Amino acid sequence: MSTTTGIIGDRPALPVIDEACCTPLLREPITASQAADLAHKLKALADPTRLQLVSMVAAHEGGEACVCDLTEPLGLTQPTISHHLKILVEAGIFTRDKRGVWAYYALVPSALDALSAVLSTTR
Repeated sequence: MSTTTGIIGDRPALPVIDEACCTPLLREPITASQAADLAHKLKALADPTRLQLVSMVAAHEGGEACVCDLTEPLGLTQPTISHHLKILVEAGIFTRDKRGVWAYYALVPSALDALSAVLSTTR
């Protein structure tokens, strides 16, 4: 899967997954590189805490959240939340925007749409 750059409002350029690269698994075999990239993204999502983080951040006011907004609802420490967020950023699921001492996380536009397109059984 390749990424391109997109701009949303006055926010900095964000990586956006190019859906054209994401052929559904049932339509034709994917390459080893595509399989490795897909496995990396799915592995990042294959954790209950990270799935909760995706849901919480996406549903948060403005579609972004600070670590400080996420620790209490999950009952985890800031370092643990930061570790999970780092994995989601590295997988291309979240973006990270540093503002002063705080980091804000947002869902990458269309990241989950692109993953669902790859896994679609619709031919």
